[in-house]
Amino acid sequence: MALAAVVFDLDGVLVDSEHLWEENWVAYAARHRTEWTAEDTASVQGMSAPEWAAYLAKRSGTPESAAEVERAVVDGMIAAIEAGEAPLLPGAGEMVREVSAKVPVALASSAARRVIDAVLDKHGLTGEFSATVSSAEVARGKPSPDVYLEAAARLGRSGEECLGVEDSSNGIRAAAAAGLTVIALPNPVYPPKPDALELAAEVAENNDDVRRKLLAYLSGELAEASGR
Repeated sequence: MALAAVVFDLDGVLVDSEHLWEENWVAYAARHRTEWTAEDTASVQGMSAPEWAAYLAKRSGTPESAAEVERAVVDGMIAAIEAGEAPLLPGAGEMVREVSAKVPVALASSAARRVIDAVLDKHGLTGEFSATVSSAEVARGKPSPDVYLEAAARLGRSGEECLGVEDSSNGIRAAAAAGLTVIALPNPVYPPKPDALELAAEVAENNDDVRRKLLAYLSGELAEASGR
């Protein structure tokens, strides 16, 4: 089956923002006299906003609802994005623009809708995407395949017809479970686990490398080499 579309993750693939999520989770927990640990971050990475908000609400013992917790953290993220604290990763803009000129591209992110829209608007990338999906808009967050299946469907494709780019363990698992051919871009601060990396067809060093691999698959070079 020919590869005819690409689905990107957002945090850690297009923008340097994973640390901002952690900072906001830590700050919220601290306001409620709770220490948020690296293990907590690992537990919630890939979860949809409602899922991590429920986790944070329970973990911090806050009297606020999960919806209120989510709003507080997302407000902090939006403020950071508007202040320029979520820059594009090197080569990300060029990668998206070059790939979107060849095939339809979508975004499948665990970020809340407000965050997705703010990031793409900030960096002038909104028009490059034919579809964007937040995992809050599907039944289950990553590592379940739902957000990738929905992104592919909005492009009129099956998962098997799409390439996916992911940086985290749960993201790689989600894309692979949806049938995508996954190019992993390991996050240096939150590296994916070895068992997740084994699910990727390729492991890239940076976004320039991702771009080259995507274009090679789309042209048939890598697809032929891998026997697809």
